Amino acid sequence: MTRDISNRGVYFTISDDLRAGAKLNLTMILLPEAAGHTEVFIRATGKVIRVDNRPGNGNQNIDVAAAFEKYEIVRSVAPAA
Repeated sequence: MTRDISNRGVYFTISDDLRAGAKLNLTMILLPEAAGHTEVFIRATGKVIRVDNRPGNGNQNIDVAAAFEKYEIVRSVAPAA
C-alpha cells in the first residue's frame, strides 16, 4: 500500500522483506479520486533507500522509502461525461 508519492520517490508498506539498496521495478495505479478523474499508471525503476521496521508490528509489515531512478506516467482516457 502506497503511503506517499512524489516525482522523486515513494513511501509504501509491504509484507516482503526488503533491504536498503535493493533494486525495484514498480507498477502503481493512482485512482481517479486522487489523479483528477482518470486513472494514472506509473511504471518505475528505483532503489530502496530506507526500511522502517515498526516495533510491536504484529503483522510484520514494513515501511519502505524508495527513490525513483526512472519513471513513466501513462494516463488513461477520461470517461465520457
